[in-house]
Amino acid sequence: MKKYFFFDIDGTLTDNRTKQVVPSVKPTLQALQAAGHFVTLATGRAYYKAQPFMQAMGLHNMLCAGGGALVLNDQLLYNRPLNLTKAQALIQQATDLGYGVLVAPADSDAVYASNDLFRQQAGPRQEPTTYHIDPQFDYRQLSQIFKIYVAIPQAEEARLTLKDSLGYLRFEAPYLVFQYDEKHRGILEVMAQLQAPVTDVVVFGDGMNDRVMFDPQWTSIAMGNAVPALKAMADYVTLKNTDDGILAACQHFNWLPEK
Repeated sequence: MKKYFFFDIDGTLTDNRTKQVVPSVKPTLQALQAAGHFVTLATGRAYYKAQPFMQAMGLHNMLCAGGGALVLNDQLLYNRPLNLTKAQALIQQATDLGYGVLVAPADSDAVYASNDLFRQQAGPRQEPTTYHIDPQFDYRQLSQIFKIYVAIPQAEEARLTLKDSLGYLRFEAPYLVFQYDEKHRGILEVMAQLQAPVTDVVVFGDGMNDRVMFDPQWTSIAMGNAVPALKAMADYVTLKNTDDGILAACQHFNWLPEK
């Protein structure tokens, strides 16, 4: 029976320690495709960062930007920015409270600010970034915003009362990232596009941000290296990703053709 696989990347397909793809992953994904299954990524990575990974894995489908962007058969169907009114209100509140803010107005590594307060408070972002610090920058003049970075400590999050108006994650201790966090909605949109039953969905994940993908309607698999909260939600817990957990789960459920 055909299955529709949605794979998180970081910590699921890749080793968090080395940041490299686990060696058994690509052959396993290729074998799933060869067996007639639908295989896609489901990642919080922005489109510009996730596309090279998709191509390197030999895949043709991708739900990325936390569900904000969708690629089917190598075609980008949409790449949605944040709600502009809510994004601008959040930036204003964070600025008024004295927190440094970086704004990404496009799907790229470029971020903009009117001052360098973010790096003074939180240090540089923990990924390749092109900084544009311009005293004349005015986020209120933007027509779209894809991501917002706020240098706010976790202990002070309650001060940012608008933080729940947008999806957000804390990948690094010094700052919050505001971005799409709707992978569940994205999965449903993919299945509607394909006119396929959601009961045939299979998701793999490891982190807290993958909880939104775990749903009783379909099969949810946690990696052996997953956080305890995700394991508790899973239908099945496989081996650690570095112990070939993806391959082991596919063999367990007989999703791969017999050799």
